[in-house]
Amino acid sequence: MFDKKMPEAWRVLRIQSEIVDGIEHLVKIQHAVNIFGSARLTENNPYYGQAEILGRLLSQAGISVITGGGPGIMEAANKGAYQNGSLSIGLNITLPHEQKPNPYQDISLSFRYFFVRKFMFLKHAIAFAIFPGGYGTLDEMFEALTLIQTEKSEPFPVVLVGKTYWQGLLTWLQQEVLAKGCINHSDLALITLVDSAEEAAQIIIDHYRKHISSQTET
Repeated sequence: MFDKKMPEAWRVLRIQSEIVDGIEHLVKIQHAVNIFGSARLTENNPYYGQAEILGRLLSQAGISVITGGGPGIMEAANKGAYQNGSLSIGLNITLPHEQKPNPYQDISLSFRYFFVRKFMFLKHAIAFAIFPGGYGTLDEMFEALTLIQTEKSEPFPVVLVGKTYWQGLLTWLQQEVLAKGCINHSDLALITLVDSAEEAAQIIIDHYRKHISSQTET
């Protein structure tokens, strides 16, 4: 997917055009929740249903939902949000396999560069909801945690959905990463683990209301 023949100057212009196009299409969005998870989990998987419920609950609460725009968990979250009160948005990525835009998107953008897409995910985020997934899902989760930890981003909830799936990772972070001093307790506290879409929605909606209230007061 990397075009070795393209001159560097032209590559910079293409990157710039993706940034400008993304900002222009999303300029009216003030607050959104990013929902991540595997493209490989189909409708038969319980997490697909949970992601659909979460998308619907957030959309009905007036919060736009952003996903990676593809199948699996992304499709489920977009499906739940679609035509339920708020925008359902997909930030698609050009990949050699797996990524095909799902049909439940009010706004569908396509990116060539992962880092431009990541910038768009974070630009309007008031929360991340993370369902079971692979490298891409883990990448988005840890990038958000790093930006909050280093105060490059305003703090927001990073909610992991699925205790059975995520508990092993959290145990490792506590028993190895924290125990060896590579992070501290406040870093670990940036993660919230829940077991249902309803729990995740309540945490995110409460944060959203506090965020809106603080903006009104200022």
